[in-house]
Amino acid sequence: MPRKSPYALLLTEEQREELEARARQYTLAYRDVVRAKIVLMAASGLDNDEIAARLDTRREIVSKWRKRFFEQGLPGLEERPRGGRPRVFPP
Repeated sequence: MPRKSPYALLLTEEQREELEARARQYTLAYRDVVRAKIVLMAASGLDNDEIAARLDTRREIVSKWRKRFFEQGLPGLEERPRGGRPRVFPP
């Protein structure tokens, strides 16, 4: 039985335009395009399992980005700093 997400997304016109622009860009990082598509599909009423199948990703990933957008809006789709030891590049 599919799970129903408690995070129902309603987009403003500005958010929808921004996400559609991100989803169409060829020069944007692939992860950003997928995140925009996840939010757009979630706002159209699709459940996480169906979105995951259409985008060939896992349901957990869809759930993560749906929740982040619900809580933080567009800034929630940006990369966060990772924990741990900082990267070191050779000189």
